[in-house]
Amino acid sequence: MEARETVVLPAGQGRMGWIGGLGVRFMIPGSATREGFALVEHPLRPRALAAPLHRHSREDEYSFVLRGQVGARLGEEVVYGKPGDVIFKPRGQWHTFWNAGDTEASLLEMIAPAGFERYFEKLLEVFADGLPDPEAIARVAADYGLEFDFTSLPRLVAEHGVRFG
Repeated sequence: MEARETVVLPAGQGRMGWIGGLGVRFMIPGSATREGFALVEHPLRPRALAAPLHRHSREDEYSFVLRGQVGARLGEEVVYGKPGDVIFKPRGQWHTFWNAGDTEASLLEMIAPAGFERYFEKLLEVFADGLPDPEAIARVAADYGLEFDFTSLPRLVAEHGVRFG
């Protein structure tokens, strides 16, 4: 897809992969927006934690909830979004999100500026043989200015009744 090209991405189309309980459907790459933004869909399996607490140094994320209820920790605050709500995750803020429900949830994730969508492409390669060592994830994350707090996993799992991986 080139910049300024008019395209319709039909429902359910676009490359799709899973990173544990977090899905990634690639919709609009940064190359189509002159790196202004990228758009991915994140389906979340039931009872799935998307990631440990983490923060981005380069981009902001805007999550538009499509279905289900999505919980998110933004700094010290816990919020819940339902279909039609937007959850803003600014760069530099520790955050994570999850689906504590019994059915799949989904959100559209706008990443601005673009570039971080390529992290998901690399991570799909790392997860190809199952749940990798956290150090392998951290190495890929470092290339994209992403920092994780892996020590947050047990607390998040216990507090929200979710699983990671």
